[in-house]
Amino acid sequence: MNTLEKYEKSQLKNLTSNKSYPEFNAGDTIKVHLKIKEGEKERVQVFEGVCIAKKKAGLNSAFTVRKISYGEGIERVIPLFSPQISKIELVKSGDVRRSKLYYLRERSGKSARISEKNVFSKTDSKVSDPSEKSNKEDSSEKKENPESLSKKAEAKKHEEKRLLRIRLEKDLQANMDNYAFTCMISAFAWCIIMHNYASLWLP
Repeated sequence: MNTLEKYEKSQLKNLTSNKSYPEFNAGDTIKVHLKIKEGEKERVQVFEGVCIAKKKAGLNSAFTVRKISYGEGIERVIPLFSPQISKIELVKSGDVRRSKLYYLRERSGKSARISEKNVFSKTDSKVSDPSEKSNKEDSSEKKENPESLSKKAEAKKHEEKRLLRIRLEKDLQANMDNYAFTCMISAFAWCIIMHNYASLWLP
């Protein structure tokens, strides 16, 4: 290890002693809090965008953040160990297959969107395990008393009978309406026929 590498190593220790940044890669949406001096005052400006490139070069490490502002693409190359960085927040992790996302410069709208990476914890996988759910359901069914099961079966039969009775009543009412309508039509037709015959035979 030469003197230059030793110097860089000592500088990295000094720069990262009071700071801790989250792990992020290309495709992740991040918020970079930057310190800006305006005269004697100092304020923090947040630059939020998609990390399209990340360079790992020791003390010269940097990352490029791109965002769209009023329809115009803005990119900013920020040194990773810059004293101007107050903190870095990881908003969401993007699901990409490249380390350099320069193709986003030629895209806009929906085609420039990056899908979010699905990260499942062990607790979620345990809760959402279908085998465990089925085992729990089986155990709960076994714990039920036979009396409650018989009551449920009887209630189900009564409900089926009630629905069948309602359906039969509806069908009977419809048949009765059709029969009454046909009787009315036939009576009206018979009256017309009798009137015609009476007009022929009577002077």
